[in-house]
Amino acid sequence: MAENGASLTIFVNGNMNAAREDRLAEIAPGADIRVFEHKADLEANIADADIVAGEVSEAAFANATRLKWVQSWAAGPDPQLYQSFVESDVVLTCCKGNGAVPLAEHAIMLMLMLNRDAMRWIDAQAKRNWDPFQHGELNGMTVGIIGAGYSGADLALKCKAFHMNVLGLRRTDKPSPNFDRMYTHAELHTFLAACDFVVMTAPYTPETANMLAEAEFRAMKPSAFYICFSRGGIANDDALYRAVDEGWIAGAGLDAHGTEPLEPENRFWTLRNTIVTPHNGASSAGTRERGFQIFAENLRRYIAEEDLFNVVDKRAGY
Repeated sequence: MAENGASLTIFVNGNMNAAREDRLAEIAPGADIRVFEHKADLEANIADADIVAGEVSEAAFANATRLKWVQSWAAGPDPQLYQSFVESDVVLTCCKGNGAVPLAEHAIMLMLMLNRDAMRWIDAQAKRNWDPFQHGELNGMTVGIIGAGYSGADLALKCKAFHMNVLGLRRTDKPSPNFDRMYTHAELHTFLAACDFVVMTAPYTPETANMLAEAEFRAMKPSAFYICFSRGGIANDDALYRAVDEGWIAGAGLDAHGTEPLEPENRFWTLRNTIVTPHNGASSAGTRERGFQIFAENLRRYIAEEDLFNVVDKRAGY
């Protein structure tokens, strides 16, 4: 590797401004840094790239003969994990953790809205109808968080501020701050049965695909709610729809969906007691800035020949 990365060609798609371009130039003086507004333009020149901050499609990857490293702007870089890329020597890093704060806030918002039947207030306001009613509170309720990564950990802290009991589920039952108890995957049904809210923060992987199906939703309380902000497909869509529609559970708050974007005719738009948001729970300026800082630090490490941050196990999917 040339000193200061002078021989590197770095392609960047999105998440940039003049200050960020200047920062990258400071980290890699002499490097050929090219910023592309459109992915198609980046891919048309992909043969020149040593590093890409963005995404490289399978079709373009066949021409990426110099490519050594891809930094995904996403926390869960699923689209990058096609077979030819997984089998290659190209390193993949992601922006895991950059959206933890707004995602946890989004989950709290959905829990509050579902618990208080906030849509009833919204409907009443639209009709100019004064409609006071008794509603719930989060105090004393139990939230179960599937996944104890950055967003799961931040959510646990926020739930504690609402005086909730916080359960977690992950591969090991090793204790973690702000979780009252941690369950393993073998205890999934016991975990689900104890929760008033089940919040999915885990990534979509071969291991988590269809993790929640009919038996799992039937294991939940009829009064419980399911919330997902990580990825669709971890809960089986047919089972989830039936669970809410037929009253196995009380409702759902869905920011991530099995099909995206949801088509206008998709049945989840009108599912009872369900709040649908367009997978943008982490669409904040803070998320973008933290993502850039992850890339900038990784570029510094790459040039210094240090271990990169947030390296993805391409075969495991996270």
